[in-house]
Order: sequence, then C-alpha cells, then structure tokens
Amino acid sequence: MKKVITYGTFDLLHYGHINLLERAKALGDYLIVALSTDEFNWDSKGKKSAFPYEERKRLLSAIRYVDEIIPEENWDQKLTDVDKYGIDVFVIGDDWRGKFDFLKEKCEVVYLERTPEISSTKMKTLLNH
Repeated sequence: MKKVITYGTFDLLHYGHINLLERAKALGDYLIVALSTDEFNWDSKGKKSAFPYEERKRLLSAIRYVDEIIPEENWDQKLTDVDKYGIDVFVIGDDWRGKFDFLKEKCEVVYLERTPEISSTKMKTLLNH
C-alpha cells in the first residue's frame, strides 16, 4: 500500500482544499492529513482559525479522499511522521516549494499547484467586508 501525507490548517474548507486532497490521494492508496492544532496555529504560525481543531477535523473526515487525520503539533514532526506512518509520498502546496526537500532522503516529495483563485485568506477578507 502506497501511503501519502499532507499537512495544513484546512480552515474555512473550500474547493481548493478538495482539489489538493483529491490530487494527493491520486498519488497513492492511503491519505493521511496532518491537521494543524489550534495551539500550533497560534503559537508557531501566529494565526487563529475560524473553526476549532475538532470542527476542522470533523469536516475533513467527511471527505472521501481522507483516510486518516492526525494532529500537527510542531514543524519538526514531518520528519518523524514519515517514519512513524511509513510514508511513501509527502504532498504540500507549491507555495512551500523547496521548503521540504530535506524529506527527499526518506520519501518522494510533491509540491502541488494551488487553486489560484481561492484561499482561506481570500475568504476571510471577503467575509470581513
């Protein structure tokens, strides 16, 4: 079984997220989503999610491409997750291009093109107007 992993906050879930998850799942048989915890988002990323972790997890678990959800609690866990879960393919949006090349020693690294016209940031801006 070919295992794929991706990471993100997945706040204000939208069709760009679905596109990413669908393409990530197409790269293997089993997709793990490491979902950023509220604490990690606030303490390390300096952002507050519109929805708490458990609600974001509930939304993600309803998507057919997602096989398992684990908490993302820190930047460094990517290296250990690859070993812990037997990951074959690490997938992330191309806005992170090059940032995770260090994982290539352990698995394939794929940077997927983002859906350009949509993002959670754009949605938050629209909601605030």
